[in-house]
Amino acid sequence: MRKNSPEPGRRGGKNGPTVEDLQDDGSRMANRSKPHRVLGFFFLWIGVQAQMKIPPEIVQQWASIFSSQLRDLSTKYSGSLLLQKKLKDVEPIVKMVDVDGGDLVKDYADQIERMLGSKMKSVKRLAESAEDADLYHDFNASLEFDYYNSMLINTADEDGNFVELGGEFPLEDNEHFDKMPVNTQQSTIQVPTNVYNKDPDILNAIYNSEALNDVFVGNFQKDPTLTWQYFGSSTGFFRIYPGIKWTPDTNGVAAFDCRNRNWYIQAATSPKDIVVMVDISGSMKGLKMTIAKHTINTILDTLGENDFVNVIAYTDYVRYVEPCFKGTLVQADLDNREHFKMLVDELHVKGEAKIKNAMKESFKILNEARVNGQGSMCNQAIMLITDGAMEDFRSVFEEFNWPDRRVRVFTYLIGREMTFAQNTKWIACNNKGYYTHVSTLADVQENVMEYLHVLSRPMVINHDHDIIWTEAYMDTVLPKTKELFNTKAQSLLLMTSVAMPVFSKKKETLSHGILLGVVGTDVPLTEVMKLAPRYTLGAHGYAFLITNNGYILAHPDLRPLYKDGKKLKPKPNYNSVDLSEVEWEDADETLRTAMVRGETGSHSLNVRASVENGRRPLFLVNEYFYTNIDDTPFSFGMVLTRGHGKLMFVGNVSVEEGLHDLTSPDLSIASEWTYCETDIDPAHRKFTQLQAAVRYLLGKEPDLECDELLLQQTLFDAVVTAPMEAYWNAIVLDDRVEPGVETAFLGTRAGLMRIMRYAGVETRVAKKFLTPVDKDNLFTVDHFPLWYRLAAENPAGSFFYYPVNDKGQGVKFVVATTSVTVSAQGKTAMAGAVGLQMSLDLLEKTFWAITKQASDTDCSNIEGLCPLSCESDDLRCLLVDNHGFILLSKERKEVGRFLGELDGSVMSTLIKMGMYKKVSLFDYQAMCKNSHHHASGARTLLGPFYVAAAIARWIFSNALMFLLDLNLCGLWHSDYFVDEEGGGSGSLRDGVSRLHVRHVHQGGQQHHQMRTLPKDVCGAAGSRHQLAAGGDRSKLRLFPPVRTHPAGAQRDQIYRHRQVQPDEVAESAQAPRVLPRLPPQGKRKGLWGRLQHQPVNQAFLRLPAPFWVPPPHDVATATGQ
Repeated sequence: MRKNSPEPGRRGGKNGPTVEDLQDDGSRMANRSKPHRVLGFFFLWIGVQAQMKIPPEIVQQWASIFSSQLRDLSTKYSGSLLLQKKLKDVEPIVKMVDVDGGDLVKDYADQIERMLGSKMKSVKRLAESAEDADLYHDFNASLEFDYYNSMLINTADEDGNFVELGGEFPLEDNEHFDKMPVNTQQSTIQVPTNVYNKDPDILNAIYNSEALNDVFVGNFQKDPTLTWQYFGSSTGFFRIYPGIKWTPDTNGVAAFDCRNRNWYIQAATSPKDIVVMVDISGSMKGLKMTIAKHTINTILDTLGENDFVNVIAYTDYVRYVEPCFKGTLVQADLDNREHFKMLVDELHVKGEAKIKNAMKESFKILNEARVNGQGSMCNQAIMLITDGAMEDFRSVFEEFNWPDRRVRVFTYLIGREMTFAQNTKWIACNNKGYYTHVSTLADVQENVMEYLHVLSRPMVINHDHDIIWTEAYMDTVLPKTKELFNTKAQSLLLMTSVAMPVFSKKKETLSHGILLGVVGTDVPLTEVMKLAPRYTLGAHGYAFLITNNGYILAHPDLRPLYKDGKKLKPKPNYNSVDLSEVEWEDADETLRTAMVRGETGSHSLNVRASVENGRRPLFLVNEYFYTNIDDTPFSFGMVLTRGHGKLMFVGNVSVEEGLHDLTSPDLSIASEWTYCETDIDPAHRKFTQLQAAVRYLLGKEPDLECDELLLQQTLFDAVVTAPMEAYWNAIVLDDRVEPGVETAFLGTRAGLMRIMRYAGVETRVAKKFLTPVDKDNLFTVDHFPLWYRLAAENPAGSFFYYPVNDKGQGVKFVVATTSVTVSAQGKTAMAGAVGLQMSLDLLEKTFWAITKQASDTDCSNIEGLCPLSCESDDLRCLLVDNHGFILLSKERKEVGRFLGELDGSVMSTLIKMGMYKKVSLFDYQAMCKNSHHHASGARTLLGPFYVAAAIARWIFSNALMFLLDLNLCGLWHSDYFVDEEGGGSGSLRDGVSRLHVRHVHQGGQQHHQMRTLPKDVCGAAGSRHQLAAGGDRSKLRLFPPVRTHPAGAQRDQIYRHRQVQPDEVAESAQAPRVLPRLPPQGKRKGLWGRLQHQPVNQAFLRLPAPFWVPPPHDVATATGQ
C-alpha cells in the first residue's frame, strides 16, 4: 500500500487533497496558483431523500468559496506570508549544514559515557569509605547510639517533645530533587518495620556508616548532577542522602526493604540459574502451602533480567508449572516472573511426595544449560521447598553434582514440624547451600535473603568489586513520585541505578565472605537523554537507549503507564519492553541484533510512524545510527529522518541585535531543553532557561555552560521572527479581529516560540492551548509540537487543519498549521512552522453561511429540494480532513470522530474510489483488561446445572457478539466473506501455538498486550525473552521474540491520497484478503470484521481466529497507554 503514498521525507510530496481536490476533476479554481491547500474534502450525505440529486456544480462552488475564505483567514491572522518573505530576505547570509549522523552519535555517546563515568566514580568512593569504616570498628554489643530515623524525624509526642530517634531535622524544598523537602547536609536512616531499630547489629552498622555522610556531601559538590545516593545494609537498614522524611505506606508501616531492591540483589550476587522445586503433596495443605507459595514469590522477587529460572511442582510425578517451559530455563524478567507467580498461585496439593525424580529433572535442566552455553553461565542453584525429606538422595548427588558441586542446593523446611529437619539440612550442607526453617509467613523474607549472602561469598572472598547497572525502573517509594506521572512525559519517568557491593576487609573474617551491603546512586534517564539535543535531530528524529538484553531504557515511544480509573499506574511489564516491540518495522531485527552486540553502525528503514496518539500516519525514511556506551551494558541510538531531518541551516547575527529581540514579551524558548546547564551550580537553579541564556549572553554569568550553536541559532530566529510581533499587534490595533480567531503562533527548530493572543483568556475556548500544561503542543525533551510535526510533512504554504479534542469537553477549536522554509546553496531546509488557532464556532459560522443557497434561487428546473442549505434537516453535510476525521458537522458530538465509525459503508466506498487508503500500524505496548475468574470447588451437587447454564450463556454471548460485529456500526465492505489462506488450529506464525494475553483496563479504554509463548514441544527454546545475560554482550538472546501482528496488536489507519490507480484502490479496499504476517495454511472462509475507527472502549479480541477482527481500539483513534 505504501507505493501510493508520497515519497517519504519529501515535504513537497502530495500528502493530502489540495483545494482542487474539493472539486470535480474537470473543474479547477481560478486561483489555483495561490500557495494554499485545504487539506480535507467536502461531500454531502443525503440522509432522508435518497432519490434527490445534488448538482455537482453547487458543491464545487461552495468548496471554492469556503477554500478561498479559509485560506485568506489563515494567511491573514497567522502572518505566514510575511514570515516566509523575511526568511527569503536572509537567505544570502544563511549556511546549510548536512547533519552527519555517524559523527553525531559518537559525540553524544562520548558525552553520555563521561556522565555515567562520573556516577561510577562517586559510587566507588562510597564503597571505599564504607569498607574502611568497618575495618577500624570493633563490634560493641552494648553500643548506644542515636541516629536520625527517617520515619520519626520532626515528630513530637503529646507533650511536644521530639520522640526517640526523631529530633529536629531541617528540611528545605529543593528543585534538583523534584521540589521535595530535603537536607543536603545530612542523610537519614530508614529501617523496615520488621527489623528492630535498636538491635545491636543494626546500631553498630549504622554507627559505621556515619562515615558516609561526608562522602555523600563531597560527591554532590564534585558532581552537582547527582541525585539520590544511598547505602543498603545487609542488616536491613537503608541510609539515604539527602536526608528526607520517609512516608509510610497506606498501612502505616515501612514495608520498604532495600535488600529486595534490584540494585541490591544484582550488586550482591552474580547472575544465576535457579530451579525452584516445590512440594505439593497432601501433607502441604493449608498454611504450609500458603507459606510455600509466599516463599516462591519472594525468591522470584530476588531475580532480575540477567538471571534464569524455572519452577517445578512435584508429588509422585514431576510437573512444570508452565508446561511450555519444560526442560529449559527462561529469563527472569518482569513478564516471566509475574507469569510464574500467577501459575504458582493456582497450585493445589494432592498425592504423595517423591523428591528423587524432581531432583534429577532439576539437575538435568541446569547441566544442559551449562553444557549448551545457555542461561547466565555463572551461579547455579536448586531451591527445595518442602515440609520434609525422608532420605538424603546421596545417589542423585553422586550422579549429577558430586564431587564438583557446581550446583548449590538451598532447602526451605516449611511448617512447625522438625521430624525431617536433619535430612533437609544434610541436603543443603553437602551441596554448598543453606538450610532454613520457615514456620510462619513472617519468617519468609529474612530466610529467603540468606541465599543471597551465600552466593555472594565467592565475590567477597575474591574481593570482586563489580559495578552493576540496573534496567530501567520507576521509583514509586519516594514521596511525590506518583505526582510526576501527571507532570512528565511517560518516556521520561524512568531511571537506572549504578551500584557496587561493600565487603568486610577484616583479616579475621576475610575467609567468611561477609557482605556489608551495597552502595549506589540513581541516574534519571531524562538527564541522560538531554545530552542528545532535540534541535539537532529534527521534527521526527529522536534518541534512545537499550540494555544488552535488548530492553528499552529510554525511547520517546515508550509508554510505561496505564490508566486505572483516574490514576496512572506502571504497567506490569513496563521495564521489559523490547526494542523490537517499539521499532517494529525492523522485522528481521537487524537493528536490534547490532545494538545488543554493542556494535557501531547505521541502518535505514522505511517506517510508518504516527502522531496525535496514533490517529494520523506518516511515511518516513528513518536512518538509525548506533554505538555502545563503554563500561556500561547500554547501547545508544539516534534517528534522523531523511529529507528535512538531515538538513539544517545556521544563521549569524550580533549578540546585541539578537538580545533585543530575545527579550520580547511574546517570545519563549523550550523550557525542557538545555540551552545553558543550570543544574551544576546551585546558584543557577533559580534561573529559567531563557533567563540563564540572557544572563550568559550579557556576560553576567560567564561560568554557565551553554550550547553555543543552539544559542546562536536562537538569536538568529529571534531576529528573523521579530517582525511577526509587530504584524500581529498591527492587526489588533488597526483591524477588528474576527470573533473566534484566538491565537497566532510560530515555532522554530531552535525551540523558539512566539505567541499572539487575539482573544482574552475569559473569551477563549482554548484556554489550555500553548500553556505549560499543553505538552503535546510545546517543545519538550521528548518531542516537537504536534502542529510542527504535521506542518513538516506538508508543503510550505499549505495549511493543514485538524480539530482538537479538549479532554472531556469534546472538540471546541481547530488548529491550522503550515511550514516555512529557507533555501541556500541549492538546498532547502525547514525553518519552522506558523499557525492559527480558531474556535469551531467561527469555522461553522463561515461554513453554514457559504453552504446555503439564496431564498430567491430559481428552482423551476430542479427536482427535489431547492434552495439547498447544509443547515437543513434534509441534508447532512460533513467536512472531513485528510485522515478521515470529521472537521465540521451539525452534530457537535460527531466532530473529531472518524467517519468510518459513523458510517463504515461510506468510508469503504471512499477507499474504493481512491479518496483514502488504509495504513496498518502495530502497537505491542497496548493493553486491555480481562475479568479475573476464580475457580471453586463448591456447588458439587448442582454442578451439571451450572455447566448447562454456562454453555447456554456462551452460545448466547457469542451469537450476540457475532450480530454486533456484523451489523451495528456498518461494514466496510459489501463482500462480507473473503477467502484466505488459512486453517489448522489458528496458530499465527513461527510455531506459536499459544498466546498469553495480558489484559489491563485503563479508564474506559481497552488495550491488548500480546505475549507469545512457544509450543509445548519447545525443546530448549524457552520464552520469547530468553537472552544471554550477565554482561556478555557477545551473546544474543537464544530465541528471539516471535513477531506476530495479531488482532491484539494491529491498528488500521486511513491515509488520504488522490493519485491511486483503480486496481490499486481495489487492493487497498480489499486489503483484508491478505492477512498481515499470517503463515500459509489451508483454505477457509472467514468473516472480515469492520475496520473503522471506534472508541477505545469498544475494543475486543478473539483468539484463535476463524473470524479475525482487527481491534478498532487500536485504529487511528487509539490513545494506547
